[in-house]
Parts: sequence; structure tokens; C-alpha cells
Amino acid sequence: MSSSLLRSLNALGVLGIAVILATGLALQVIDDELPCPLCLLQRVGFTLVMFGFMLNVMQGLRARHYGIVVFAALFGAAVALRQISLHVVPGTGTYGSPILGLHLYTWAFLLFAAVLLAVGVLMIASRDHPVDDRAVASGAQRAVCWFAIAVTAANVIATFLECGPTVCADNPVDYILLSQNDLPDLTYFS
Repeated sequence: MSSSLLRSLNALGVLGIAVILATGLALQVIDDELPCPLCLLQRVGFTLVMFGFMLNVMQGLRARHYGIVVFAALFGAAVALRQISLHVVPGTGTYGSPILGLHLYTWAFLLFAAVLLAVGVLMIASRDHPVDDRAVASGAQRAVCWFAIAVTAANVIATFLECGPTVCADNPVDYILLSQNDLPDLTYFS
């Protein structure tokens, strides 16, 4: 596989993860499904996966960039597996609405596993290619990266509105900074 094709596949990875994060944010805003702390940690995992792919797009293909993706996917998968284990026992309830029969944390686990598989394939395909530092990302690839940055910024803002400067609620029901009744207690900061 050529290095330009591999770079394009990494850009596709950036776009795919950005769409996942945008979908989670859309469900949060449209369906009023506020993410729990474990859900937010899964979003961090997806963001770090996206960052590793973005490094390959913008700075060239490197094994260490894939290493970031692998560690981020392992982190995200571990968090998703933790959340699955909290809800696997009958009668313990679930968190959020299912999509196509699976909850978002189960989908997250499957997607992190798919990322690990895809990175393995990309690393095997790119192992014999020398690094070309002169190659630059195309306009479309840069646009994908800017879209990913915008989606990440929107998620950061939504999380800050939900949690404020304090620890996020275990079972959030409202955006703490938008609610007049539930303003955070900041007395321990003084």
C-alpha cells in the first residue's frame, strides 16, 4: 500500500471517530441523554484515538502515532468493559437508550476493538514504507482534521456545561451550569 493511501485511510479514521463523537453529542443534545462519567471517559478514549490518527495525517506515518491509537483504544475498551460489567447482572438496570439493540457503552467496546483490528492491519501494511516528511496532507484531509477539532471542542464545552468545574454526577439529569437550582458548591475551593 502506498503511503498516500495509508495517509488517506488514517484521515478516514479521523473522520469516523469524529462522526462517532458527533453522534454521541447529538444524542446528548437532541434526546437529552446526558453522559455519565464512564461515558465521558469513553469519549476521551475516542478523542485520543482520533488524535493518533490525526498525527499520522498531519505529520506522516509513524509507529509511535499508532502506539497512541492502540493505548487510547485499550483505555477506552477497558472503560467500556467496566460499564458493561456494571449492567450485565439482571436487575441492575442500564444506562441510556439502546441503539439497534445495544447500549452506547457496548457499541463503544465493539468500536474500540475494531480500531485495534484496523490499526493492526494499517501497521502491517505500512511496515515497509519509509517515512516521507515532505508529504503534506491534502486539503480534504486538513478539512477532516479541522472538523474533528470542532467536534472535540463542542464535546469539551458540553461536558463543562454538564459538570461545571466539579466532579461530574454519577447519574446526571441536567446541565449543572445551565440550571439555576443546581449550581455547584464551590466552597471547598476557598
